[in-house]
Amino acid sequence: MIPSIHKRGSKTVGLLRYLYGPGTHEEHIDSHLVAAFDPLAPDPGRDPEATYGQLQRLLDQPVNALPAGRRPKKHVWHLSVRASPEDPILSDEDWAAIARRIVAATGIAPESDEAACRWAAIRHADDHIHIIATLIRDDGRRPRLHNEARRAQAECRRIEADYGLRRVASGDGTAAKRPTSAERRKAERQGRERTAREELREAVRRAVAGATSEEEFFDRLAAAGLLIRKRVAPSGDLLGYKVALPDDRNGEEEPVFYAGSTLAPDLSLPRIRERWTLPAEAAAADGSRPEQPVLPDVTGPAFARRRATAATWQALLIIDQGDDGAAAAQIAAAGEVLDALAKTSAAHTRAELREAAFVFERASRSHVKAVRRHDRALRQAARDLVHSGPVLGRGEDGATTAMLIDMAFFLAIAAANWHARRNHSQQAAAAQQAAEHLRAAYQAAAAQPMAVLRQQGQRLTPRVRQQHAALLQHVLPELAERIRAEAGWTALAATLDDVRKASHDPAVLLADAARRRELDTADSISDVLVWRLRRSAHLQALPASPDKTATMGTRRTAPPAPVTQPASSAVNDSSRRR
Repeated sequence: MIPSIHKRGSKTVGLLRYLYGPGTHEEHIDSHLVAAFDPLAPDPGRDPEATYGQLQRLLDQPVNALPAGRRPKKHVWHLSVRASPEDPILSDEDWAAIARRIVAATGIAPESDEAACRWAAIRHADDHIHIIATLIRDDGRRPRLHNEARRAQAECRRIEADYGLRRVASGDGTAAKRPTSAERRKAERQGRERTAREELREAVRRAVAGATSEEEFFDRLAAAGLLIRKRVAPSGDLLGYKVALPDDRNGEEEPVFYAGSTLAPDLSLPRIRERWTLPAEAAAADGSRPEQPVLPDVTGPAFARRRATAATWQALLIIDQGDDGAAAAQIAAAGEVLDALAKTSAAHTRAELREAAFVFERASRSHVKAVRRHDRALRQAARDLVHSGPVLGRGEDGATTAMLIDMAFFLAIAAANWHARRNHSQQAAAAQQAAEHLRAAYQAAAAQPMAVLRQQGQRLTPRVRQQHAALLQHVLPELAERIRAEAGWTALAATLDDVRKASHDPAVLLADAARRRELDTADSISDVLVWRLRRSAHLQALPASPDKTATMGTRRTAPPAPVTQPASSAVNDSSRRR
């Protein structure tokens, strides 16, 4: 059950006309009163003799009794309470009881307070009610409404328990502001999938991903086609910014601007600047100098993805083993990597990666303060991805994309587990949802490179395949039979053969790859081991074709820098995956 407090208004009768009216798309059905401060309050929905004016005058009476100079300009309080789609349809009596509990909890009408504010609860749909109140008590004083939104949330959690309704995760005040009903209706009229607020939040997050200066950040905003309005102090210092979509206009045909802080708490200019500044004392503690802008050290998208995969692996270990501040920094920076990955991805993975980045945004913030010096590698990885440009969907580009998505999936699961252990329910759910989108993106990205690797494995001689099967049985006796039954077994055999040809010991690397995370719940153990082996052995993600030419669209890139990875990880991934 979700309560939403709307903006305060000045016209009681105007809100009543909307609540009792047909709605913007005839969605209001059988509008009627379910409860009010006075059981005899007129109901214009069910009583043909009652009028909006009668109900308005009854509600506004304490306001109008005050001298004109003491009346609040915004005296109309409006809250809606919506049940979850899977909840049963509640009766009018149930909604009336819920309305009374909400007005009592928020301070509008505390129990046994005969001088409380006047209010009415109106129902015009099966799944929700609207509560309207006037913010002057019968004794002429104003109500105490401190933290009424949080108190409404807490009361809804108790209502869910009492009525056996779906338990909604409690918020902690770190979520981005939700679009208003007016913004949602406007998006529907304009045929937008998302509201202007949501589109701008996504665009700003992409612009900040891996950026190292204000100049670069604002250049990216402009390149994205956004209108920018800067707030400058008399001294010339930049204090803040606002952005707007060029085609999002108000009634006067003026652009509708949103401040960064209203898009999300971490998108205000001061919070963005924190990403660019490593304090001297933090740098000293970290054993490094203050961070300076670094030019991307990449020769192509595939190389950038390999570096990002290595940084993501290290972030995984910090999330699992580091302190809370370091882990929070890694999770926040992981959002930048996902934004950069979505921005530069090929068409067949773009939609799922964009959704993963969009929902993971909620997981990137909590009340645990991120210690920014710990996120430098991931932020550099995001920068590398952006500056290396869009990828091809096939060849080494596509294979390294699958490799990075594979690791990003594990990172999202680790973030979900980290938040869950700290009772950050909304963040944990968001990270889990992002993981599901990454699962789908991986399946799209991995289809072509895995097909190539399977074909390579099928070309191995029976004797070589048998040698690798014997090796698998020796190293992973409890999983060997299952792995050989998977479609990806031949891809794993091909990779083991490539490891041997690269003068590595396949048994050592296979044992190391299997120890890094548990494998019992993997949908495809072969896929997981293929990418781990190709990373640890510094192999191309997709091998060259038999004629020694690049395989299907592979771009030439410099060989990846050696990546030293721990032999094992204590990260516990208990979720189902590929």
